[in-house]
Amino acid sequence: MSGGRYKYLFSPLRVGPVVVRNRVVFSAHLTNYAQDGLPSEQHAEYYAARAAGGAGLIITEEHSTHVTDWPYEKLIHGFHRSVIPGYRRITDAVHAHGTPIFAQLNHNGGQASSMYSRLPVWAPSPVPDPMFREVPKGIDVHEIAEVVAGYGTVAGHCAEGGFDGIELQCSHSSIVRGFLSPATNKRTDAYGGSLENRARILLEIIGAVREAIGPRRALGVRLCGDELIEGGTTIDEAVEVAKLVEATGKVDYINTSIGVATSTLFMIEASMAIPPGYALFISNAIREAVRIPVIGVGRIKDPVQAERALAEGHADLIGVVRGQIADADFVAKARAGHATEIRTCLSCNQECVGRMGLNRWLGCIENPRTGKESVPLPMPGPRPKRVLVVGGGPAGLQAASTAAQRGHHVTLFERGEHTGGQVALAASIPSRAEFLDVVRNLLAECQRYGVDVKTGAEATAELLRSESPDAVVLATGAKPQAPYWAGGLERVVDVRDVLEGRATPSGEVFVLDDLGFHQATSIAELLADRGCQVRLSTSGMVVGQDLGITLDMETFNVRAHAKGIRQHTDEVVLGASEEDGKIVLQVLTHTTGVTGEVRCDWVVCATHQAPEDALWQELKDAPFDVYRAGDCLTPRRAHSAVIEGHRAGVAL
Repeated sequence: MSGGRYKYLFSPLRVGPVVVRNRVVFSAHLTNYAQDGLPSEQHAEYYAARAAGGAGLIITEEHSTHVTDWPYEKLIHGFHRSVIPGYRRITDAVHAHGTPIFAQLNHNGGQASSMYSRLPVWAPSPVPDPMFREVPKGIDVHEIAEVVAGYGTVAGHCAEGGFDGIELQCSHSSIVRGFLSPATNKRTDAYGGSLENRARILLEIIGAVREAIGPRRALGVRLCGDELIEGGTTIDEAVEVAKLVEATGKVDYINTSIGVATSTLFMIEASMAIPPGYALFISNAIREAVRIPVIGVGRIKDPVQAERALAEGHADLIGVVRGQIADADFVAKARAGHATEIRTCLSCNQECVGRMGLNRWLGCIENPRTGKESVPLPMPGPRPKRVLVVGGGPAGLQAASTAAQRGHHVTLFERGEHTGGQVALAASIPSRAEFLDVVRNLLAECQRYGVDVKTGAEATAELLRSESPDAVVLATGAKPQAPYWAGGLERVVDVRDVLEGRATPSGEVFVLDDLGFHQATSIAELLADRGCQVRLSTSGMVVGQDLGITLDMETFNVRAHAKGIRQHTDEVVLGASEEDGKIVLQVLTHTTGVTGEVRCDWVVCATHQAPEDALWQELKDAPFDVYRAGDCLTPRRAHSAVIEGHRAGVAL
């Protein structure tokens, strides 16, 4: 199987002493899988699954090179020899599938906190990072030598641990990037000022690492092409650094990045608000200036996009991270001509980037097995069961797909004309259209594994009992409920009333955000696009506060400002009445304790829903097993629905 239409994607390439079988790279990204500073079995099985799935090259997450670098709890402390057995577990697991694996080395520099290390944060100059807000120590020349030596030490550990190569992280969060950037390097000695001086530490690290790993392992450097900050590195300087790197004769490839992992993090791990391929201009510019292979990145979510980027000469290899987090078999499916079977990444950032931001281990909203590869599933029972699933949202579709894959005979009932549930409603907002991929992907799986999907079919308790199934999975979702203060006013409606066409607000609209996520912000944008004057109010300190976790906050605020959406925080609605054709809201401001009136034409509420559990109440004593999944158990977000759907399908 040659990959068919993918002429470039499935051609091999030599990267220094290493030959990769295809051009898809599972690039470095944080996982939070480390345990007490050591690589874990969770790491080994996670990377092995992507190797088995056909990745051409795997680059692990960063390994810290010095005791002063401990910016987050679950970091691999590569400077301890105790990491080597864990390295061996990872490399052996990946090599079993014929895939090369590199280790990324890093010192985060001033983009860190002393909370874990209890040591001063080191950086080229005492310029505080806007996220960590801690003044770093500008390191002395003898400490620079210590940093350089640390890279060499960890590179030696990695070589002993069986890695095929090393990548130096000099891009979005790195002491080396700090030295390279005029914004953070204010030194006046041999390591500051001119570009040659600012790049000096990088060239010294390259020399130390090459000496430690020898000529039989590959060495790469990941560079930031544009920091997107005032006075920072831009593409012209990045190209010059790439030339300096290549001129050493010791580096085999260059990887690329965009943004800084604090101020402009939303551009590094871009959400669906950012177009695919947005960062390829960086790899393109560097590739034109050097002869060694260059890796391009930038929300490449399917093999067609990757092939086009290669064909157009933007890069020699393509980094696909979230695409392979969502589907470990991304490459194998494309090679076999089954690209339509890939669970395409949504770029929702909820369970990957979002979980990392909450100090949890990496997962995926679409793939309930991501991060759990080391935990075996129980074997299916001795005989196939007849299973009925009620509800065609993500919980029901996942339950049906999982059950069918495990050999059961599954029928799914969806009372609407289409599957999708609330996900389909959310994706009806133009800026959230890619979110519908989770439904498309799950529905395709159901069809592939033989689930009988019946739409426009109401599943009553009588019908379910008459079918005499072995088991029923209820995934009936949730229903809107009016806030206690709404008083039955017709123009106080729910977000779903607007999206489902039952209400068409106009004029001045008060949008209430009680959920802190996309529900309120999306409907505010939609109404503003329809010509409404929108006031977006929340009891929290920030509107849509959880958008910060998924890196949607910055892009939403830009759009909201352009659309004239007024944001108000620390507000609680206490009551509503109607007067002279207007809705009059009694609104308490937390910060002052003052209650005032807000007059508007409509109120649209993004508030908590109630479980749609009537069927559960009717089937509690049924003569068959009954499971609940998703919002009918209790309303939450889509990732909970997918996880519980999978859990129900496995439990049958």
